Amino acid sequence: MLFPTLTFGLFFLGLFAVAWAARRDNEWRKILLLAASWIFYGAWDWRFVALLIGSAVVNWGLAREIARSAAFHSEGGDPNNLRRRKALVAVGVAANLAVLGTFKYCGFFLQQVSGTLHALGWQRDLPVLQIVLPVGISFFTFQGMSYLIDIYRGKTTPARLLDVTLLMSFFAHLVAGPIVRASDLIPQFQTVPKLTREAAATGFLLIAWGLFKKAVIASQLATGFVDNVFFDPASHGPIDLIAATYGYAVQIYCDFSAYSDMAIGLAALLGYQFPRNFDQPYRAASLQDFWRRWHISLSSWLRDYLYISLGGNRGGLIKACRNLMITMLLGGLWHGASWTFVIWGALHGTVLAAERLWREFKPKAWPSLPQWIGVLVTFHIVCLAWIFFRADSFASAIAFLQGMTHWGAAAGAAPAVAGAALTVTPLAVALILIGLSTQALPPRLVETAGARLARMPAIGFALSLGVVMVMIEALRPAGVAPFIYYQF
Repeated sequence: MLFPTLTFGLFFLGLFAVAWAARRDNEWRKILLLAASWIFYGAWDWRFVALLIGSAVVNWGLAREIARSAAFHSEGGDPNNLRRRKALVAVGVAANLAVLGTFKYCGFFLQQVSGTLHALGWQRDLPVLQIVLPVGISFFTFQGMSYLIDIYRGKTTPARLLDVTLLMSFFAHLVAGPIVRASDLIPQFQTVPKLTREAAATGFLLIAWGLFKKAVIASQLATGFVDNVFFDPASHGPIDLIAATYGYAVQIYCDFSAYSDMAIGLAALLGYQFPRNFDQPYRAASLQDFWRRWHISLSSWLRDYLYISLGGNRGGLIKACRNLMITMLLGGLWHGASWTFVIWGALHGTVLAAERLWREFKPKAWPSLPQWIGVLVTFHIVCLAWIFFRADSFASAIAFLQGMTHWGAAAGAAPAVAGAALTVTPLAVALILIGLSTQALPPRLVETAGARLARMPAIGFALSLGVVMVMIEALRPAGVAPFIYYQF
């Protein structure tokens, strides 16, 4: 069930009405939201609803045992309880990673083992596993791990099974985030929600803004230009390839931030607050700044649960750079079982480490570069890495990069490519420029507009929103492509 579809619209309208009708009994309201979330998830494949439930139950049970051991230890009990808590959290993290590894990485691992055996001259055919990847598995397993680790660190307290299951199953963020911490969302589940006019207006605006970015910009760019160029880069000239690089940078931003905006808006209409997940990342003046603005819930997760666990900044500059590289390599692998994602993570890790070294060893007498230069350089580093992120294979990414240098026969380009007709259209260029221009808008434009529109008469707001939705429907291409991050 995709957000920008009539089916989901009818599903949410029905849920919205019933959820607010049941607001006086918060327990039944949560049960209703949980059942609706399972229906939403089961629309893809009912078999994986059991996996979702089982994952929540295991994390809930282990969290209770960790908290019980901590309480016993604080009362002067067995000092070995610290070891028991460490063992319990290790078991929990291992269980979540086992689920993720089985469904997402098992086939990739067998392919690498098979390739290594063949390279060594051992002609062994390992079994080929065709495992269906559950939608959003990376997100709900990370959600479970962060809950367990926060219980172990004492940053949150154990919650009831219903609340933990709803935390991991809530349809608004289940498939592609944001990764909402238990300490942020479970307290909201435990109180009766309220819907203010400002929250409702902001929620509707976020949904409309997300629909525009997804249906008009991202989908038009994907189907009309970007997908064709990345499918066969060897048949396109350098101008097309460069334009497609910028086009994909805009596409993935508009696609993923659209999902986050819609998720935050849907949660707001049900009375819950999600953290912001994007903050105009292409205006970042360094890669470190970029990761403070891009997929904020994932970058903060990697920082708090991986980078800091590896030692963070402790142990000196070299170890900090090592920890950055490991974090980004694993962050790349989190996105998918492919070497292209590992290379994407390695590029980001290398630049982040280089920035850290430069800040440490830069001569104090040297003046700082203007911010606009930092923004320009950072944006193009990110775009370079996006080529590996989007390419179907390492060979395809290399062909893409080589094609960007083929400006004529003298440069070694094949005649067919050197003289290839341009496929980038004025519409694609316009959409790229519109997408990039969103980075220059006031940072809290939607929230500010929501506060102002909340003062409008309800009928005026409804008519205005209706006009916007009709315009989006008229501008969008036929069909609805899944969000990019559904595959992760």
